[in-house]
Amino acid sequence: MLNPKLLDEMSARVTAFMAATPAGDIEKNLRALLSSGFAKLDLVTREEFDVQREVLTRTREKLTALETRVAELEAAAGKPPAAH
Repeated sequence: MLNPKLLDEMSARVTAFMAATPAGDIEKNLRALLSSGFAKLDLVTREEFDVQREVLTRTREKLTALETRVAELEAAAGKPPAAH
């Protein structure tokens, strides 16, 4: 039976070896390149997107309610409804 400590040590050595090879450098460079590319795109997080979607939904609901109220007031005053 293999010693778990030995397996952990071997895994750490293989990871360290891979980080020192050109493949490790390529991975680091690719990550840096992707990060800088995403930073230039001016992206928002999913949480920010969801918050703004909720704000927009509430705003649309308020606008619909206000349009209905204005139409009711215009009808009560005997004015023709305003064109949208």
